[in-house]
Amino acid sequence: MDEDYGKLPVTEVVTRRIQEMIRSGEFPPDAKLPSQRVLSERLGVSRASLREALLTLETLGLIRTLPARGTFVSGERTQAPKAGQNWRHEARYSITEVFETRLVIECEMCRLAAPAMTEARLDELAEAARTFEMAWRNGDLLAHVEADLAFHSLIADACPNSMLRMFYRSIHDVLTESQRVPIPNTEVSRMEASISEHHAILAALKSGDGVAAASEMRAHISNTASIAGAKRVP
Repeated sequence: MDEDYGKLPVTEVVTRRIQEMIRSGEFPPDAKLPSQRVLSERLGVSRASLREALLTLETLGLIRTLPARGTFVSGERTQAPKAGQNWRHEARYSITEVFETRLVIECEMCRLAAPAMTEARLDELAEAARTFEMAWRNGDLLAHVEADLAFHSLIADACPNSMLRMFYRSIHDVLTESQRVPIPNTEVSRMEASISEHHAILAALKSGDGVAAASEMRAHISNTASIAGAKRVP
């Protein structure tokens, strides 16, 4: 892999590289990917790193693994999974439980963070919101999700309650996956709404209104939960 990806982890580099192969048409819709042995040798990475990258791409709906047939680029014949079908942590937590937890912790962290926001932090949030929007419009789903994660993490980092920050970090991997899961089932209209919701959260944080910020975060998480296939989330 000769692209300049800086110091990104190997798995992330592999994921980006395969996404670019798909976006460029090197792997067109409904095309079957090479075997993991061939693809790992071609990319110069271990099969473990490749498998993790493929799991991420499948969660995003870019590829689909069909039993006894192999892994394919999503297309007309190999559609992305329906909401909730691509949730990797089912053995530990349901997608509903994760979104219920997100409502509890992220809304409260948002409320507490509002009066503690600095100009520098608000600028970072604004940049994350812009990247979230532009990456979606450019079809870069990896950058889109990374910007979403950055937006939510920046708010968590600004929360003055250190115990809540510690808890948020302890479940970061599960939260990351929950923010990938809705992507394959997100219609354009819903994504436009999600973009607007990020800006509404940012506006409330800029005003220092913790109650309003928590309310906007609650609406955003609840709306996203329904797309992800969660149940019972208000």
